[in-house]
This record gives sequence, structure tokens and C-alpha cells, in this order.
Amino acid sequence: MSDMTVSVIGMGRMGAAMARRIAGAGFRTVVWNRTTEKAEAVAGEIGAEVANSAADAAASSEVVVCSLADDAALMAAHTGPGGILEGIGAGTVVVETSTVDPETIHSVAGRYRHAGAWLLDAPVSGSVALVEQGALTSMVGGDAEALEKARPVIESYSKTVFHLGGNGTGATMKLAVNSLVHATNLAIAEALVLAEKAGVDRLKTYEVFAASAASSPFLQYKRQAFERPGEVPVAFSLDLVRKDLDLILGLARRVGAPMEQLDATAEVTARAVDAGMGADDMSALAVMLRDQSPA
Repeated sequence: MSDMTVSVIGMGRMGAAMARRIAGAGFRTVVWNRTTEKAEAVAGEIGAEVANSAADAAASSEVVVCSLADDAALMAAHTGPGGILEGIGAGTVVVETSTVDPETIHSVAGRYRHAGAWLLDAPVSGSVALVEQGALTSMVGGDAEALEKARPVIESYSKTVFHLGGNGTGATMKLAVNSLVHATNLAIAEALVLAEKAGVDRLKTYEVFAASAASSPFLQYKRQAFERPGEVPVAFSLDLVRKDLDLILGLARRVGAPMEQLDATAEVTARAVDAGMGADDMSALAVMLRDQSPA
């Protein structure tokens, strides 16, 4: 049992899975969520404490891990009433795993430095299944000393930890990685539907994909979702894909990077969300394409 206390802010799918890994690694664990019932459910399962606010969670901890839906949720949890900054102590490390705009990270990091604390932007690549295996990839931006203090916590849910530079580099790398993920998702959907419409069995098609030069970890762990649409729990919704794509394309515009393929991915994703598929898994792009005739 470690004598370090770790708070986890945000009890969505990823945050709850991280809390389980952190508690399982022997850290005294405190959880908080805007919806108290979610925090209580996870706390009861893993023997954690439930904080009354994000500020209270931060005040009791040496490391705070955040997993939040978007930039607005991040700003509310960090800087809003009862937020982390109200309770933060000197020397505390906040590990922000959310997928957000690098500019949002820059806007908050200075306030932590002023308080004598550290913010690491440390988003992750991988699914809930990989959290449960402790096999995520963490992409970290921020102070090296802060990373070393938080490393045992990050390694409880990560197999690989990259330190990329100062604040904002972790958030930037996550957007770059997700540009590959979302382009790959659409490419799989299109290729699968192409083979199906030409008369090849779906399961046989995916079997070939998985054994081909185009195979990848993403293609492998999305296999059941693509083969059995609607029968597998949602791992990453199209609403969140659309949010990611907006962040990626916004960054691309600011730095002058052409993203022609991702522009097309964003257009197809927007069409799916506008058709009422926002809560569906990202693999549901294949469902939309299967029902669609070429223009």
C-alpha cells in the first residue's frame, strides 16, 4: 500500500477505469464527479473515498488525475467554483488526461505554477480494455520533475509513457494520434462496405483485413464492433469523434497544416451525427455507409 493519496476527477468510462487501476495499485484513492451517484458507485466498488468537490479532492492528494469530456468540462473542474485550483496545495501534480485544445492547457498551466503546483497534459491512447490491462500509451507535456513524481500513478494504467516537452505538447500529440485513429476508422468502414456490396462476406472480409499489411492494434480491437454492429457496448461515440475532429482541424488551421483526408472524415462524421447517430460507436460509420448509395 502506497502512502500517496491520488484523486481521480471524472467518472466516465475512462476515468472510472483509471480509478480502478490506481486503487488496485495500492494508492489511497479519492474520487469526484459532477454526478455524485457515479462517484459513489465507483467508490463502493474499489474502496475509495468520495470528495464533496473537486477542490476537496485536490486538497487531500499529492497527485490528481482528471478525465473529462471536453474543454468546457476541464475549465469548470479546474477553475470554476469548487474547482481543483481552489484546493490545490504546493507541490501537487495534476495529470490532465482529457483530449482538449493545447491552448486550453496553456491557459490553465500558468495558474498552477502560480500556486506552486504542476499541471501535466498527459492524454492517453487506448480503450477502456487497455486501461484495465494497464496498457495505455500516455503522452506527457510539462515539467520533468512533476512527471517523475506522478510516474508511479501514470504507470498504474499505462504501458508506455512519452515525455514530449513542455505544456501543450501532450495535448498536441493526442490530437495528432487521433487524426490517425479517426481516418483509420473511416477507412475500415469504407473498405468493409466496399467488399460487402461486392458480395464478400463481412466476417471473411475482416478476417483478411486482420491478417493483411493494413492490420493494426486499432483494427484488431474494433473487430467485434465492426463485425456485429449494435451488439457491442459503445467504446467511443461519434459525438466525441466529432469533438475531436473539430479540435484537430482547429489546430491545423492555426499552424497551417493541410488536412485534406481529415476534412473528408469530418464531413462523413458530421453527416452521421446529424442523422441521429451521435451516441453510437464510432464503428457505426459503416452502418451509415452500408445503407447509402453512391452519389
